[in-house]
Amino acid sequence: MIIRPFQDADAEAVSALILHTFRVSNSRDYPPEYGEALAKTLSPAGIRRRAESGHGYVAAVGETVIGCGMIAPYFGSETESILLTIFVLPEYQGRGIGRQIVGTLEQDEFFLRAKRIEIPASVTAAEFYRKLGYDYKNGVKELDPERHYRMEKFR
Repeated sequence: MIIRPFQDADAEAVSALILHTFRVSNSRDYPPEYGEALAKTLSPAGIRRRAESGHGYVAAVGETVIGCGMIAPYFGSETESILLTIFVLPEYQGRGIGRQIVGTLEQDEFFLRAKRIEIPASVTAAEFYRKLGYDYKNGVKELDPERHYRMEKFR
């Protein structure tokens, strides 16, 4: 397995990976209509738009994309960044790949220049991020209107 920078040609595979992973791994925490809205937002075109404003990475085994993640400035900030779209195919979960993707994102220039990093964490992934040193924003464990926990880490 390698982790490499996202390329435009990865958009189809990344979109499919996110939707499949959501439907398998996140379905116990979110209703089906949430997945349908996600499908529209994180279509291949949506993935490409996100990649334009940040840095994306994919985990791959051979030519198969098995995980992904992005980091971007938080609303254009020089001192805050946001981690987005961190997913690992269900059959590869529990092998440390998500941890390696986050580790790669934490070596990116957008992380290294930031004093604060935020993650809109799914209900499913919140404990995973806590194990990596992220905590609930302002100490508040509350879902936002998008049904994410806002989590953060300070450097």
